[in-house]
Amino acid sequence: MNISEIAPDVYRISVFVSQFNLQFNHFLIKDDEPMLYHAGMRQMFPVLQEAISKIIKPSELRWIGFSHFEVDECGGLNEWLQVAPNAQAVCSEVGALVNMGDFAIRPAFAMAENEVLKTGKHQYRFIRTPHLPHGWDAGVMFEETNGTLLCSDLFHQNGEVSAITDKDVLSAHKDSILQLEQGPLMDYAPYTSNTPKLLKKLAALNPKTLATMHGSSYNGNCQQALRELDTVMKEIWG
Repeated sequence: MNISEIAPDVYRISVFVSQFNLQFNHFLIKDDEPMLYHAGMRQMFPVLQEAISKIIKPSELRWIGFSHFEVDECGGLNEWLQVAPNAQAVCSEVGALVNMGDFAIRPAFAMAENEVLKTGKHQYRFIRTPHLPHGWDAGVMFEETNGTLLCSDLFHQNGEVSAITDKDVLSAHKDSILQLEQGPLMDYAPYTSNTPKLLKKLAALNPKTLATMHGSSYNGNCQQALRELDTVMKEIWG
């Protein structure tokens, strides 16, 4: 487990799983109403709880966000909701309707396109991204105060890599995805007519940091990286 502050008040908590050769990253944003983005797998909950306790009291968590319904993003959600009595899941309207209504032990806060959530000095804009990276319910949150895009599985990179980089992440992403395409985890993401539109929309946000679920976060030219991601995705899945 490694903890790194990748942007002001944004702590990346990374757990490397050697059998998958993959990092699972979770982001804690300190504020009046702290947010954990990626609840993590249920079996990882004790490790994440220990890590978060080094930064804040876990019971102080107010928001638990994620892009789409998948065990590494929200498997441990109910464990967090029990530890933090005022915490609430925050996700897309689709996610709240088709998943959280049955899965979560408390109702989720459903965000509409471009809706803004303020947690103190930070504020998050919700962007719907259906089927990007995957899932009807997918969306991302853009922390507007410091320009951090919580971008889920976009820019997936295998291996035990650095917490943050300004080097080329697209090459590492492409290599990692091509490796996945050789095994049972093929077809990692769909490529549709909406993919370029969604990536252009994210690029227009002009983020300063890309907070990735798997691999190094990125603080280089994020706008360019998002535009060029379309070329990589089209080449692999188009």
